[in-house]
Amino acid sequence: MPSASREAQRTLRAMHPEALVRDHTIYACVMGSRAFGLATDGSDTDRRGVFLAPTPLFWRFDKPPTHVEGPGEEQFSWELERFCELALRANPNILECLHSPLVEHADDTGRELLGLRAAFLSRQAHTTFARYAVGQRKKLEADVRNHGAPRWKHAMHLLRLLMSARDLLRTGDLRIDVGDQREPLLAVKRGELTWPEVESWMTRLAEEAEAAARRSPLPAEPDRRRVEDFLVRVRRASALQPDPYDEVVQGVVDGRRLGQG
Repeated sequence: MPSASREAQRTLRAMHPEALVRDHTIYACVMGSRAFGLATDGSDTDRRGVFLAPTPLFWRFDKPPTHVEGPGEEQFSWELERFCELALRANPNILECLHSPLVEHADDTGRELLGLRAAFLSRQAHTTFARYAVGQRKKLEADVRNHGAPRWKHAMHLLRLLMSARDLLRTGDLRIDVGDQREPLLAVKRGELTWPEVESWMTRLAEEAEAAARRSPLPAEPDRRRVEDFLVRVRRASALQPDPYDEVVQGVVDGRRLGQG
């Protein structure tokens, strides 16, 4: 049996954020302007991912992190359970991450997660997308009051979000690539429209989204049970895997040490 100090060292290695992202990522994609079809020569490459922390790590007082920033630049990852929680709440950033057209990695579990995309979608998206849009618009309006103009890049992305929300509510499908709206949106980013013109566009999109919500083909609620069944099954499978970090905990899983102590 390994000593307590060796166990602690193994657990620390397992819990290290970089190790969780490096060794346990189940899904990774590119987000931001590149996924939206709005990239220009100077655009960053924003990477997002989902990692599955080994189940035995949750049996300790110190739990694995719910999210990890890095280790690469512009990289951010969520632990699977946290990711599912946010997706069930119709968090715009999370739902869009699940629908990125630029998938860089998906193992078997990641492909199962992608197969559940429809289970996360519901008419709740109208509330969350609209709430987020209102907050962003207030920030833009403050910029106009304080500086005479908004941050045009942020205005462009808010318009894109409003388009995405409207079309989701109309069709039941979330598409994040802007398609033929690329040039009109980039014109906003370049400051080629006046703020009143952009404001009018935002108002119209918000009204169209509200109208679409009243007759949307989306269900009223997400399929929480289906998502939870997936999470439990994945956690159980992870618990039964040979654990390179904690042989004592794995012994409990295998039933060799039950009833001792």
